[in-house]
Amino acid sequence: MDDINTGVLTALSELEIPTIDRAQYCDDADLKAKRARKDEEPYELLITDLSFVKDYRKQKLASGEELLIKLKKEQPDLKVIVYSVEDKLQCVRRLFNEYDIDAYVCKGRKSLKELIKAIKTVSNGKKHLSTKVKNALSAKKDMEIDDYDISLLKLLSRGMNQDEIAADLKGRSISPNSLSSIEKRLSKLKIYFKANNAIHLIANAKDLGLI
Repeated sequence: MDDINTGVLTALSELEIPTIDRAQYCDDADLKAKRARKDEEPYELLITDLSFVKDYRKQKLASGEELLIKLKKEQPDLKVIVYSVEDKLQCVRRLFNEYDIDAYVCKGRKSLKELIKAIKTVSNGKKHLSTKVKNALSAKKDMEIDDYDISLLKLLSRGMNQDEIAADLKGRSISPNSLSSIEKRLSKLKIYFKANNAIHLIANAKDLGLI
């Protein structure tokens, strides 16, 4: 978005960064990165959102996540800062653990100042997380759940019963999908989240930003 781009550019200008390029589409950003590498002047830092409002233009790279994955693969030493409204801890944790991003800044009233702080932190070889998502890399037991558990919680939050969840998992070839396995897993999740029932479980999971 133009106004967000302008705000980021204003923030970056305070750091007196000599070369700042911007793109409104991920495909364009990818092309700029290719050109920079070809000219032997590769970018040092990528700042990207995760999702964008779709318009008439079709894109090969439809999201910021797809963009950063591709650029990190082609240029492993590229520093990446995600600047997004998304605050789900599972998403943030996956970006750090699987794709080795360097910072995650949540958009908000004072996020541009935090973005500047994040850039300085990253330039010193350290990681940065917004306070809102700092627990994403926590080693606590309730953060040890996996993608399968998240899928169960999401289906449960849609009002599905265990029979419907089993059918959904089978339809997508996701295992385990037996009723007994689902029941045992949900029971463990209730213990992890200290939940008395399914509704309480979903509420606690949402409070932690997992779904």
